[in-house]
Amino acid sequence: MYWEEKTVEQDNSVPGDIVDVVYGISCRTLPLDHAYALSSAIRNELIWFAGEPYAAVHTIHVAASGNGWYRPDTAGQLLYPSRRTKLMLRIPEQRIEDARSLVGKTLDIQGNALTVNTMSQKNLSGITTIFARYIAIENAANEMEFLSEIAASLQQMGIKPKKMLCGKETALSVEDGTIMTRSLMMADLSVKESILLQQKGLGGYRWMGCGIFLPHKNINEIGETMG
Repeated sequence: MYWEEKTVEQDNSVPGDIVDVVYGISCRTLPLDHAYALSSAIRNELIWFAGEPYAAVHTIHVAASGNGWYRPDTAGQLLYPSRRTKLMLRIPEQRIEDARSLVGKTLDIQGNALTVNTMSQKNLSGITTIFARYIAIENAANEMEFLSEIAASLQQMGIKPKKMLCGKETALSVEDGTIMTRSLMMADLSVKESILLQQKGLGGYRWMGCGIFLPHKNINEIGETMG
């Protein structure tokens, strides 16, 4: 953990040049480790996606539990999306209409059908506590090395981190093996820093859900987020 006291906030404007498009979906089952398969299916349908440097695919997240079911954490197991589960892409504003072509398509996610029904959009958030479920680990052997690596990357972006907390390691499958990741929460950023990180992301593999930051309203409620 890295922690420094809060500083004064300054700017509350949120630009709309990078947005999240949100799709309503129908999907009975989905592999727990679906990032690579989902991203590949989307890039097959949206041929422009791979050429957009700030385009990213959010992995699909379901509730931790419900009706006696608990979200698994072992590779090879399945998720059971509800009717409220969404698929989200982070894209430049000028690609919004292009992204609409995904509506009506059925994607094959390792033999699991995912049908895209509707699309809406939302701007990024001005909230200054943000988290990423997966940050690709480059050379870090432990938590402190990971945080030092992250701090160095942030400084190159002109961001001085004040509060950072990383979670457990998670392996994500790719075509030729696996990549190791950690979750990361950051607090007491400025609004500009928060928006910059949401727009640009952090680290590699953003096309399959790594390095994508989401707003988190309460840093005290970190159990499910960081687990």
